[in-house]
Amino acid sequence: MIFTLGVSLALASWAGASRLAERTASVHEKFLAERRQALAGLSDPFGVPAKARLVLESGPPRGPARAVWKRNVVATVFWVGELPGQHNPTPNTRSAWDPNWVANFGGYDDPDQRAGYQPARFTPLLNPFYVALPYNDVTQSGGHRPEANEVIPWFWQRFRGDGISVCKDRWLAIHHQGRVCYAQWEDVGPFQIDHWQYVFGNDSPSPNANGGAGIDLSPAVRDFLQLRSGATVEWRFAEDSEVPTGPWLRMPMDIPNHKKTGT
Repeated sequence: MIFTLGVSLALASWAGASRLAERTASVHEKFLAERRQALAGLSDPFGVPAKARLVLESGPPRGPARAVWKRNVVATVFWVGELPGQHNPTPNTRSAWDPNWVANFGGYDDPDQRAGYQPARFTPLLNPFYVALPYNDVTQSGGHRPEANEVIPWFWQRFRGDGISVCKDRWLAIHHQGRVCYAQWEDVGPFQIDHWQYVFGNDSPSPNANGGAGIDLSPAVRDFLQLRSGATVEWRFAEDSEVPTGPWLRMPMDIPNHKKTGT
């Protein structure tokens, strides 16, 4: 009796183990089938890095598009060392970007006593072909105006840090009655300091006491263009590479990477 009961229990245990093994094998086979299906859908089931591919990108443009001429702009004449007067409320003993403009220039840029395109009494240490436009990219607090990096086309090309103007020394071409002069942006005016809509946009200069003047020219620019204060000119920004040989490149300049001639 005891023997028969033991055999029955052993047979029952074996049957249960057999069914458990079958269920385990079935679950395992299902897992493998699902795994095979998942692996087949992977482009790289083993994680092997893809073969390196050569990607050719087109380079940047060879140069920015030539700036558009601003036409019929009234021009007035100003000079380093000019004192305040009826048509010049701000002294030019300093510029917007150079507190020691007279000393760094080498003296008073007398508009009446000239030796060619230079002041008669000394050889200037900076380029006597200079202009002023009514926009200052630097604020009194030492940073750049909030719109500067968006409206100035060359902002990031010339950016050298907070408080350092990217407008100073920029070249302009100025046209008057068939003559074209090149000069550098060295001061801010006339009258306004934030008229970016005109300087970099399509607006006209704002009305002012000088007949709506939109650019100030140095005596050297005046003499090269053979104009009088109050005449109208055309002007545009120019790249360094566009500036041709001329008297504006024959003067000592403390500006790195600008072209100079050995005269």
